Amino acid sequence: MNVHKNAPLTPKGREAMVRSVVEGGLTQAAAADLFNISSKTVAKWVKRFRAEGVAGLRDRSSKPHSSPSQTPPATCTRREQTEKPSASSRPRFGNGLTPKPTQHQIGALKSCRSGCINTTGTVPMVV
Repeated sequence: MNVHKNAPLTPKGREAMVRSVVEGGLTQAAAADLFNISSKTVAKWVKRFRAEGVAGLRDRSSKPHSSPSQTPPATCTRREQTEKPSASSRPRFGNGLTPKPTQHQIGALKSCRSGCINTTGTVPMVV
């Protein structure tokens, strides 16, 4: 993450906030007012600091540990194995541009934003 070195909630700022609570005797509510953040956020950083020390104040990934609704690997493999149509078989407009099909044209499910699975259960090739 690219943040300004004096931003209030960089790891350095978090350390100052946490130390004001843990060592300085400031209440979590007072620290929240002082650093212009919520009491819940102060409590989160204090808890991490007590459990992990200064290392617990570093930025963490927001990537989920699991993705239960992720596209199955077999579907991804089928899509990777499909061939792209040749340039001569694609319809062209008079200006030389190739039109992209809409989700309705490829029969994509409405719940599938990427249009990766169509209503027939096959994986369409989006050009």
